[in-house]
Amino acid sequence: MNSGNSDPSAIIALMAPVILMCWIIATAILIVPFWQIFKKAGMAPALSFLMVVPLANLVMLYVLAFSQWKTPVVPLYAAAGYPPPPPPSPYEAPPQA
Repeated sequence: MNSGNSDPSAIIALMAPVILMCWIIATAILIVPFWQIFKKAGMAPALSFLMVVPLANLVMLYVLAFSQWKTPVVPLYAAAGYPPPPPPSPYEAPPQA
């Protein structure tokens, strides 16, 4: 009792669009976060497309890990969550020793 078409080429033809869609979704899930990481690191965000190339992704991870990131210098009080100190008043004379 053969209930359906068991031809392997027909099964592959039916599964090809599903596999292609899964590959596109997985690629997007990989590229989008690395686009943001490369942008925050001060590098070209288009380098994130290299993350789907087998050996290039390993090289790019090492480049990201050991390169200097172009991040702004944050004062210590801002990193601790405190507001900045008030500016000196222009009307007060500085204290004399």
